[in-house]
Amino acid sequence: MVFAPVAVAALSALPLVPWPSKVTPGAGTFPLSASTVVVADAALSQVADGFARRLQPATGFTFVVKRSAGAAASVVEFKLDASLAKMLGDEGYRLDVTSKRVTVRAATAAGAFYATQTLRQLLPTAIEREARVAGVAWMIPVVAIEDVPRFSWRGAHLDVSRHFMPKTFVKRYLDLMALHKLNRFHWHLTDDQGWRLEIVKYPRLTDVGGWRTETLVGGYQPDSTKRKYDGVPHGGYYTQDDVREVVAYAAERMITVVPEIEMPGHAQAAIAAYPALGNLTRPLGVYRLWGQGDDVFSASAATVTFMQDVLTEVLALFPGPWIHVGGDEVQKEPWKASAAMQAQMKQLGLKDEHELQSWFIRQMDTFLTAKGRRMIGWDEILEGTWSSSRRRARVAAAAEVDYSRRHRRRRRSAKEIGESAVRCRCVASHHRLCRCRNPNRRLHPRYSRRRRCRRSSRQSFRPPPTRGTAWVSSNRARRT
Repeated sequence: MVFAPVAVAALSALPLVPWPSKVTPGAGTFPLSASTVVVADAALSQVADGFARRLQPATGFTFVVKRSAGAAASVVEFKLDASLAKMLGDEGYRLDVTSKRVTVRAATAAGAFYATQTLRQLLPTAIEREARVAGVAWMIPVVAIEDVPRFSWRGAHLDVSRHFMPKTFVKRYLDLMALHKLNRFHWHLTDDQGWRLEIVKYPRLTDVGGWRTETLVGGYQPDSTKRKYDGVPHGGYYTQDDVREVVAYAAERMITVVPEIEMPGHAQAAIAAYPALGNLTRPLGVYRLWGQGDDVFSASAATVTFMQDVLTEVLALFPGPWIHVGGDEVQKEPWKASAAMQAQMKQLGLKDEHELQSWFIRQMDTFLTAKGRRMIGWDEILEGTWSSSRRRARVAAAAEVDYSRRHRRRRRSAKEIGESAVRCRCVASHHRLCRCRNPNRRLHPRYSRRRRCRRSSRQSFRPPPTRGTAWVSSNRARRT
């Protein structure tokens, strides 16, 4: 197929990410002005109102959403069209821009919302300002767009455990997710380096587990005498009211929040708060290094009950169907050294610590399924006997794949037992991979022959606010 040069140039001028399924550029523009009327069906009034409010700060125009355009010469119209459901699904939309009218059609509010994000990208970039910008012609190019996402799960991950991020940052993160039509917010709330979620029944999880005395500077040093720390206490947590506010904010942007409560590994912050949850006899503080802590949760009945109590409060805060239990990088040495865990393994008829991990995960799976939710975890939850016991399961196991051949095998394994898998291109989208000036320090073992780090070691191990792994990109991102 051959495209005319003018058409190709018109396509190149459209600043759309991700690139829609079908784009037909036209000639001319639609001028947005104070006289423009915003019209919406009752079912889409909330989406239209949100769009109107988003335009107000930069333009200075105050739009009141109406049911009818009357004799207005400049109109932005939102129409609910159930007939589009079969072709475009729940998240697709049609957007038609002419010189006098902008028409959004969608089968659901979600589709209409994604159309508003496309309009937001088509407007001049000054539309993102939070105060009025003078001298800008608020023009939208004439275009016809039909868009439907390729993937149902389009996610971004934010780790607030290693470095706490305030609620204002989380909201900004959600705004940027919405702009790019991402619909799953994976909120990593607990880890060895900090517990960030208020649990009313167990206040020490945040009072103690939410704070570490200092943080490692630079890369990990096996020799403890060479490690340097910043000497600055670090911490923070979200109250349950904070969480409700974030969940509501996300829902307005068609984003489902998926909380991650790590277990049975990455648990040192919780163990520092409640030592009986662990296996070691010596006291532990909240972990100051990166990587995995010194201990993991024990698999005792008391610990299982404790974590199910935690999940009970989590379920009340997060209405989405998925609850993430982590399940990754579980060190087996603490269990091997624990007489209590060895006795429990013998009592349960488990042959090794991998099966003990599987048994622990199965307790949470059963608990969440009984509550009508779906458990999700990293690919290590497929270890041991869990997968063979879930061949007719209704829960979802998310696999982090394309990190190595092992992960591709686990993706196939998840498919074979009837589970769902979320594709996470770790190397391509993980913002915390090492980048340093030392030419001998590689980016990642798998890519050591092809890529080298370029930033200082101190920068490389201080995660940016977004340890964000965009799990699956929406549609097909256009390359320029």
